Amino acid sequence: MAQSGTEKNIEKVNLKSAAGGLTELFRYLEVGRLNDHMLNIVVAENRTLDFHAHEDSDEMFYIIEGRMRIDFEDRAVDLAEGDFIIVPGGVSHRPVCTVPVKTLLIEKAGTLTPANTGGTYRP
Repeated sequence: MAQSGTEKNIEKVNLKSAAGGLTELFRYLEVGRLNDHMLNIVVAENRTLDFHAHEDSDEMFYIIEGRMRIDFEDRAVDLAEGDFIIVPGGVSHRPVCTVPVKTLLIEKAGTLTPANTGGTYRP
């Protein structure tokens, strides 16, 4: 017999509230899973990551508060509160955060590593 929606653990998440509770820089807070994708909120400031690519996963950055820039090999894209960008798998990019920013990251589980987060991600 199939489970109805009320029998599953279904909870709403308010991104602003979840992000508001984060004060520690570079701490990843998992706020959900969607199929094989993780949804993490991270607070960053004064950080420029090395150029890197995720060969097996697209990556989405949604700006909850603040602003940041995503550099590509041929251009840069400025993001502000309410903006999002999807970086296709295999595309070289680097996040640049010069002021405080709270970002929702959506990517396949296993994509985040200490190597591509400047050593700050801890599974």
